[in-house]
Amino acid sequence: MIEFTKPTPEDRADYLRMVKEFFATDAVLFHVDDSHFERCFEELLRSDEYTFCHLFRYDGETAGYALIAKTYSQEAGGMVWWIEEIYVLPEYRGKGIGSAYFDYLFSIKPDNVKRMRLEVERENKGAVALYKRLGFDFLDYDQMYLEL
Repeated sequence: MIEFTKPTPEDRADYLRMVKEFFATDAVLFHVDDSHFERCFEELLRSDEYTFCHLFRYDGETAGYALIAKTYSQEAGGMVWWIEEIYVLPEYRGKGIGSAYFDYLFSIKPDNVKRMRLEVERENKGAVALYKRLGFDFLDYDQMYLEL
């Protein structure tokens, strides 16, 4: 059975372990200080004003997580959910958790959310196939950033 739950204080160790595993993968371009993970977890417990998280449970065991940021987009004409991180522990991959999570995410999406965005490495064929099957497509421009 697959479930999606919001983190509680008791989930801190599982969340931090998974986030550190995710940030050790090739999907991450920069080193991130562990204090950022701690601050994010505290924000997740404080409110869902800017971001929210779901922990993935498979037969009662923690199997992964997703972190979604919220923003408003004039271009989209409403709110945008930016799927910043989605991570399924290796031993739970191929069990339908990703597809089930997107079904769940679409089912809880308020009407004012007009767009979802995410990043993916084109080499990650399984993820690309899932996202394309769900209707996602690649953008035709590059993003830039400024670290402050």
